[in-house]
Amino acid sequence: MNRQWLLASRPQGMVSPENFEWREADVPEPGEGQALVRNLYLSLDPAMRGWMSDAPSYVPPVGIGEVMRGGCVARVERSNDPELAEGSLVAGMFGWQDYALTGGEGPLRPSRIPDGVEPALALGALGMTALTAYWGLAEIGKPQPGETVVVSAAAGATGSVVGQIAKIRGCRVIGIAGGPEKCALLTGELGFDGAIDYRSEKVAARLRELCPDGIDVYWDNVGGEILEAALANLAMHARIVICGAISQYNAETPPGGPRNYMNLLVKRSRMEGFLVFDYAARNGEALAELVPWVTEGKVRQPADVRDGLENAPAALLDLFEGRNSGKLMVRIAS
Repeated sequence: MNRQWLLASRPQGMVSPENFEWREADVPEPGEGQALVRNLYLSLDPAMRGWMSDAPSYVPPVGIGEVMRGGCVARVERSNDPELAEGSLVAGMFGWQDYALTGGEGPLRPSRIPDGVEPALALGALGMTALTAYWGLAEIGKPQPGETVVVSAAAGATGSVVGQIAKIRGCRVIGIAGGPEKCALLTGELGFDGAIDYRSEKVAARLRELCPDGIDVYWDNVGGEILEAALANLAMHARIVICGAISQYNAETPPGGPRNYMNLLVKRSRMEGFLVFDYAARNGEALAELVPWVTEGKVRQPADVRDGLENAPAALLDLFEGRNSGKLMVRIAS
């Protein structure tokens, strides 16, 4: 039996478990050149909210009645693909279900997970969110030693790695997160130089205090008022990396643009968005640095693991309501 979560309806405002439908189907058989995989872990990511909306984006929306899209680590059960050996671990967009068939080319083709890498690690510090952090900093942020880097949603899956890589690059790092526990995680275990609790502190004022010479690199995961606060305190020739805008994803009306974007002109600064898929052909370069950093403990990825495929919709809601730290994933099987 193949347990599945289907997209039943498109969210209006905040995503809800009612937007999903549970189905039990037959386990599919692999065709020529395909492999059958058993999902072990499912990644839950902010991008999923966009995939649920019928709006133009970098990938087509999930169709009503289709299995919800999601990145997974899986074990190859049966294979007609000479490059995917039975028993090996692979990562791919296998969806919210127990079993899936491999297929697709380029970024959609499953990737082999190196021997010895734990499945959860392949979704966390060595997974897509870590690659997002690596490429966004390397190609857009371009941090230099001694510069000040500010990261929003810094206790999340991507933000936590961004800050740690910036520290490795010799930068001073300030993280913005929600609540004292997340801020303590940043300045304690993850080694940030400072943290701002957006729930209890005035972000713009605290940025002026903690970044008296301005912000050289701002990594934006949230958009909205926090983006405006960062734009108000830029250093000359700052770089703003647009990775996401989780504060806006569940808005029922289109968000307004930042009111103070002209500070980009005044400070001769640049704001640029990117997608990690743009660098897929070069991921070997990123992993050549990430793997030693992770094994040496220089990059750590806090993990929030929920048990059971049946709990995926509720866990996704926790992500958007800020009730998790680090990389959120669902353990489907062992």
